[in-house]
Amino acid sequence: MSKPVVIGGIIAPDSDLARKAAALAKQAHSQVLLNHVHRTWWFAEFLGRKRKMKYDRELLYIASLLHDLGLSASHAADKRFEVDGADAASRFLLANDYPTSKAEIVWDAIALHALADIADRKQSEVALVHFGAHVDVMGLRMEEITPSLIDDTLALYPRIGMKAAFTEALAEVARKKPHTAIGTGLADIGRRLVHGLEIPNVCDIIHAAPFES
Repeated sequence: MSKPVVIGGIIAPDSDLARKAAALAKQAHSQVLLNHVHRTWWFAEFLGRKRKMKYDRELLYIASLLHDLGLSASHAADKRFEVDGADAASRFLLANDYPTSKAEIVWDAIALHALADIADRKQSEVALVHFGAHVDVMGLRMEEITPSLIDDTLALYPRIGMKAAFTEALAEVARKKPHTAIGTGLADIGRRLVHGLEIPNVCDIIHAAPFES
């Protein structure tokens, strides 16, 4: 059995369910995205400690590692990728006898992780998955984390082309499911990276509604 990961004296959760979640993430993702979901947990954990927030560490770990399942071919369905991932994580957790009340928080954390001003007003675990993911993707709130902790995290989970791989993963979602990009940042990525992609404009949809005015 592998030893639990330690960064800055902090030990990552190592319960049976945590290991199963890590195995599911490893099965679903390329190494680039796998490293991203691990960094998401560490950055979330650092921010949670820094802000002295109360949260369930195992729940946060599981939600962080599974938050991008909807970007994987094995778990993508026909909804927004965040919702596909939340649904997949929920099925996994309930199949492993995880309490329904906790599974619902994981669902929210994954489904809402891209939504600023919504996720950060929910439970601590929901907010922290949002924070951790956005530290890694956009560098938001990075100044709250000690540079040595960031360096140690990157040493264990290197980025190895994260920017290109992540934007391409999102572009693939826009390519396959353009209806899920309407009114989201996914539309920006799709229009820039997918040649000829047509994503309906929200303004056009409003004006096409079957009412006189």
